[in-house]
Amino acid sequence: QVQLVESGGGLVQAGGSLRISCAASGRSLGIYTMAWFRQAPGKERDFVGRISWSDGSTYYADSVKGRFTISRDNAKSTVYLQMNSLKPEDTAVYFCAAVKRFYGGSASSGYDYWGQGTQVTVSS
Repeated sequence: QVQLVESGGGLVQAGGSLRISCAASGRSLGIYTMAWFRQAPGKERDFVGRISWSDGSTYYADSVKGRFTISRDNAKSTVYLQMNSLKPEDTAVYFCAAVKRFYGGSASSGYDYWGQGTQVTVSS
């Protein structure tokens, strides 16, 4: 079993930056891909981006491309989401997710392990 714990959420003004983290523990060996999703009140959980655990390659949703960056620290089993030029519409609960097999898609159903989420609020 893999445990994922997000941290670093908070309140930030529009145009500001925030970095959130996701630490993996438990049987984290063998993780193939980690991803970030977000869910605003009353909306579906949306894909934000993903990173390959082995080579660090990344892929982003169009809505965040150029503003958000995903990185990883393998030694710490931690993935980061650096969010710049934040907008009020980025307000959501942000979740990290992991999968131990190849999965190159953006559907939440493709990920087997989930964190509890961290709230990010962007004020206008």
